[in-house]
Amino acid sequence: MRIALGIEYDGSAYYGWQRQASGMTVQGRVEEGLSVVADHPVHVVCAGRTDTGVHATAQVVHFDSNALRSDANWVRGANANLPHDIRMQWSARVDESFHARFSARRRSYRYIILNRPLASAILRRRVCHEHRPLDHARMQAATGALVGEHDFTSFRAAGCQAKSPRRRIVRLDVTRSGDCVYIDVEANAFLHHMVRCIAGVLLAIGRGEQAVDWAAEVLQARNRTLSGVNAPPDGLYLVHVGYDPVFRLPAKYRLPVFG
Repeated sequence: MRIALGIEYDGSAYYGWQRQASGMTVQGRVEEGLSVVADHPVHVVCAGRTDTGVHATAQVVHFDSNALRSDANWVRGANANLPHDIRMQWSARVDESFHARFSARRRSYRYIILNRPLASAILRRRVCHEHRPLDHARMQAATGALVGEHDFTSFRAAGCQAKSPRRRIVRLDVTRSGDCVYIDVEANAFLHHMVRCIAGVLLAIGRGEQAVDWAAEVLQARNRTLSGVNAPPDGLYLVHVGYDPVFRLPAKYRLPVFG
């Protein structure tokens, strides 16, 4: 049978999601925990691979197993064998046509910026700290150029392996609550480092270093070197993966809020 799972994790201590020959990864720990519950080796496939230091409140994975366990037992059993910074949130038996990555219709990320003169000791690995004042209205004004289907060559990592740079952003919002500025973006799919590149461009605009229309100029140039430095991974969260209702998976957004 095929099982889908919803996972929340703090990525601070891990070398990203994907299992590697060396270094602790989220996938490696998840597979270890599930293998104990299933009583056989388990390989999981995720909806979206996250980089070193990136977090998730709603990662989705699937795996195949002949082990007969209830949904509650998959969740409780896995959590009993996982470190405290990784937690299963739900489990559901799905049709074999379901694929955590290829069945996903959209993905959503939240990027959190703590915007105040002094950094936080408590949130130091959970937010991006920016000590200079940010004008979130300017940042929001710049987002319009990025919404829609575009060639996002300027917003992808140099080593990105995606065959096409075209992606469709359906929502991109910048809001502020107290000391925190939130960047929320939803798209059909993302390129490697795409959200962190967008956040880096919006930060430069928010600081007043670039004009509002600079986001459009970077997009149209299709040149990665123009978008500057990626925003740090600490503030990035995978918060939702959307699927066709036929799979009957939980469709809840799990938004981290610090402001």
